[in-house]
Amino acid sequence: MESTRIGSILTVSLLLGTALSTAHAAVIAVGPDAFPAGSTLITFPGLADGTEVNGLTAGAVLFNYILGNGAVVIDGGPGVTNNIDPPNIVSIGNNTGVLTLMLGGSFDTFGYGYAVLNTAPVVNATAITLFSGAANVGTLSYNGVPDPGFAGGFAGIQSTIPFDRVQLTFNSTAAPAFALDNIRLATATAIPEPSAVVLILSGAVALWWRRRKLLV
Repeated sequence: MESTRIGSILTVSLLLGTALSTAHAAVIAVGPDAFPAGSTLITFPGLADGTEVNGLTAGAVLFNYILGNGAVVIDGGPGVTNNIDPPNIVSIGNNTGVLTLMLGGSFDTFGYGYAVLNTAPVVNATAITLFSGAANVGTLSYNGVPDPGFAGGFAGIQSTIPFDRVQLTFNSTAAPAFALDNIRLATATAIPEPSAVVLILSGAVALWWRRRKLLV
């Protein structure tokens, strides 16, 4: 009886420990339809061409551009595409930097329309890296296709762990400039966080322990 009891405790403990050690984010690519009606949509109406994006706050999101030698500003290029409608964010000069978005809150779904300066398909045209505080939550890259002229499309990501900071990079080898617009943010209630598994197992341990005490 005692050995069975100890074995059961060890089994539950191992399950709990496994859940804790594997509680990491899973990220998947999503389209615009993943954002429900009423979710945050950030465009840039009323901002003059040439407005500096580094340090700009729009829709409670703080934008920063680091590492690159060029600039990122509000502009009318490259014109209307399927996912961009000026005014929008455009890079000028060397676009090898990182565009960082401080979200001012926690979300689990993020996306944007983008274009890069190339009329042919571009592999890894843009990439999204998510952060929760200082922790890297996950990264996905997206291929750009003519949309309808310049290569681009919609880059969307969903995470099982909420994030509050996003870093965007663009393929400067294939395209010397980029543009983005229609930034979307949402919190999807349908995605369970890994911590839910831990809570369920913790509850199971507590119930099992109470039941054993009643039977002894």
